[in-house]
Amino acid sequence: MFSASELTHQKIRHEKIARSIFLSMTILIIIPLVLVIIYLFVKAWPILSIDFLIKNPINGMRAGGIFAPLLGTLYLVVISLVIATPIGVLTAIYLNEYAKDSAITRIINLAVVNLAGVPSIVHALFGLGAFVLFAGIGRSILAASLTLAIMTLPVIIASTKESLASVPFAFREACWNVGATRWQTIRHVVLPNSVSGILTGVILQVSRAAGETAPIMFTGAVFYKAIREGDIFAYGLLDQCMALSMHLFTISTQVPDVPEALPYGTAVVLLASVLLVNALAITLRVKLRSRKKW
Repeated sequence: MFSASELTHQKIRHEKIARSIFLSMTILIIIPLVLVIIYLFVKAWPILSIDFLIKNPINGMRAGGIFAPLLGTLYLVVISLVIATPIGVLTAIYLNEYAKDSAITRIINLAVVNLAGVPSIVHALFGLGAFVLFAGIGRSILAASLTLAIMTLPVIIASTKESLASVPFAFREACWNVGATRWQTIRHVVLPNSVSGILTGVILQVSRAAGETAPIMFTGAVFYKAIREGDIFAYGLLDQCMALSMHLFTISTQVPDVPEALPYGTAVVLLASVLLVNALAITLRVKLRSRKKW
């Protein structure tokens, strides 16, 4: 029998210390999030109900529910997702699979990185000038969605590109050796094996698009808009809409004598919506990732 040496015991102690430190850092990150969620739910509990979700704001937005803002947020997120995802994925495919290392490619990559760092208020002003005024779309759901799509493109491009690059190059070589074209290889091998990473970028896009206020404030969101309760097709593409983030800002800063629970209730619904979408996407991503054979 061999007994552990002092050096081995020292390594085990160092390992335990490192593990404890990493666990402590993780807990310190999670605790504030849990406390914020608990605080919001406690403050919002008196107003949370089904009626709060399916009724429109009334009495100068001091009462009623949040159906109009909730539906507007759904429209903005879905439409911006439909616009940004194909463009972002196709751009990433070109940069990772087709483009050679050249000055143009480096400029494109630099532009993507810089676009990710542009403040949302700058995107708002760009959307106002490009879509509302120059393109003549006017303040509408379409203009706001286009602005959100441009704002979230860098995240989708970067995450998709990283996911494509993670697929072993040997997979591509095996396909080319049996006569497959580059596009056939991408379509049938590379994309299926990178879809979980692509979903990561889409998840982040949904979260950011749902919570932004400045871009939609300049391009499509309004202070108040009456729609028919329960009608999920109440908004048109060229209509202005209410949105949860804008509504939360408005009732928190612009409307006097608002019940204390109302802003917290709006915040809880916004947070819960984002968490629900994230949970569904993460579940799908885990299932897709479990199919990988490498």
